[in-house]
Amino acid sequence: MKARVTVMLKSGVLDPQGEAVRHALGSLGFQGVNGVRQGKVIELDLAEADPAKAEAEVKAMCDKLLANTVIESYRVEVL
Repeated sequence: MKARVTVMLKSGVLDPQGEAVRHALGSLGFQGVNGVRQGKVIELDLAEADPAKAEAEVKAMCDKLLANTVIESYRVEVL
């Protein structure tokens, strides 16, 4: 079973990488981009066959390692 975790900075947390991307897009002529938030996507190949157990396991992974829950939020998708 596969799972996808999307990790993003929480709203209100400064995102300098996103701001650099927004600025670069403007420099390349892409006008109208008012904001960019940059995050990361982590894909996991799991041995667990039960989707509910897999989701709980991945959330535990996020809380312990994959996301800094002080400044980041995450979304788990079991595929």
